[in-house]
Formats: sequence, structure tokens, C-alpha cells
Amino acid sequence: MPYSSAYLLISHGSRDPRPQVAMNALAERFAQKMQHAGLEALSTTGAVSTIAVEPSSQTATSSSATTIVTADRAHPLVSTASLECNPLPLHKQIEQFSGAVQSTFAANGTAQGRPCKLVLLPLFLLPGVHVMEDIPQEIALAQQALGDAIEIELRPAIGSHPGLHRLVTECMAAQPVEAWILLSHGSRRANGNQPVEALAERLGALTAYWSVAPSLELRLQELSQLGMRNVGILPYFLFAGGITDAIAQTVETLSQQFPTLKLHLAPTLAASSELTDLLVDLAQDEGRR
Repeated sequence: MPYSSAYLLISHGSRDPRPQVAMNALAERFAQKMQHAGLEALSTTGAVSTIAVEPSSQTATSSSATTIVTADRAHPLVSTASLECNPLPLHKQIEQFSGAVQSTFAANGTAQGRPCKLVLLPLFLLPGVHVMEDIPQEIALAQQALGDAIEIELRPAIGSHPGLHRLVTECMAAQPVEAWILLSHGSRRANGNQPVEALAERLGALTAYWSVAPSLELRLQELSQLGMRNVGILPYFLFAGGITDAIAQTVETLSQQFPTLKLHLAPTLAASSELTDLLVDLAQDEGRR
């Protein structure tokens, strides 16, 4: 029996409001592209535009506890959730969204007796602890609470999509330099940084990490000793936030430390149309072809 699917985009979460603003923009783009892709998806037949799932009394002061669901006659149901920096744990956010999905289509009678599936799309670039352990544990708790009412399916993280190579290449092409450094957050998990290393090798770039070695300072020292003059630094992050602000400040400091180097800091990948296309691929389970 075919499924009717709703989609939940999962991010790390941040106290900085900018990543959530970007997530909301990405969710809207995603819903639009899913419609054009012709995917089988839950959609209402009424004039409902949005559904707000009200937070509990303990979390009513935080807007991040409210789940906003895109739901109109043409768009699939899409929402966002976060692993951290939300008053509700992820499994509770999943349960809330699942309840909204079921209630909406029970009221509109559009599921036509088909089983419902909630597809989770992790917005993470590295297969670290969050992707490999934390999110699956939260999903297990949510599925246990929901029972057979809805099936939860976890798709691969966005960082696993081979199309990221093209997206990063386009970012690099905008700034001609002698050498590029792909600067990632970094993972302490065994083999957690392998995707970044593989991507950098394909790009002909060096890797550096914000939280583990080798550091950006070390890479710049190596390039300076090789006589390089123009160096590009690409922050391998989806959205601007506190860490990318800290990176910008660090690059400014390192510019003074290495006066012979002209450093060019590229923007983050952002909620672009190209990034949205990769998400649609993952939703269609085509991201690992």
C-alpha cells in the first residue's frame, strides 16, 4: 500500500536566531520543490495555510517550542525541528509534528486510508555522534510513543550527498586563489571527518577543523612557508551563526599573524536553491546513488 508522507528537517539548533531563520527559508523552498517534483505527499484540500502546535505551559515563553507546519492544497507538509537549544527534546518535537499531521488529514479526509510516513531529513554535514547516535535514539523514543499510528523513516544526512561537491565547487569558483582550505567543525568520532577529507581531495583543497586538528592556523603556516600569497577559506557550514562569526574574527586575527597572506573568507553554503535540490534527492531516496 502506498504511503502519504510528511517531512521534518532536523538541524543541530542554536541560540543564535539566524540558523532557524535559514532553516525556515529552506523548509519553504523544499516544500515548493517537492510540489514541482511531483512526489507523493500529504496535502490538504481545504484552505488551511498554517498550523501552529502550541507549546506546553512550561515552554510557552519560547517561540522555538512552536512547530509551524506548511499545509495548503498544493504543498506537502513540511516542518523543522532541532536536536539542541529547544525547550522540547527532539522526540517530543517529532511526536508533536506527527500529531499535527494526523489531525490535519483526519479533519480533511485526504489520507484516504493510506498509512502515514514521517520522513526525517538531518541537516548535518558530518556523520558524527549526533547523526549516528543521538538522532536515532530520539527517533526510537518517538516511534515507541507513537506506535503504529505513523512510520518514521530516517534518511541520510545532507553531508552524505555526492552533489555537495558541485555546490562547494561553485562557491570556490567565485574567488580565484592559489590555494583553498575547507574549514569544517570537525568530529572526534572515528572516521567522522572522512567525508570532509574525501571532498577536499576531490576539490584539490586542504582541510582544517574548528574543534580538532589540524587547525586553520597550522594550515596557513604551511601555506605561508610554501610561498603562497592568496588563500581562500571556505567554512563548511550550512548557515551563518555563532561559530561562523568566531571564524571571521579568527581569520581577521590570522591575517595580522600572516601578513604575507591575503585571506579570502567565503560565505557558508546557505539555504540556496542548489542545497534544496539535494534535500529533495534525499527525500526521494536518491542521494546515495
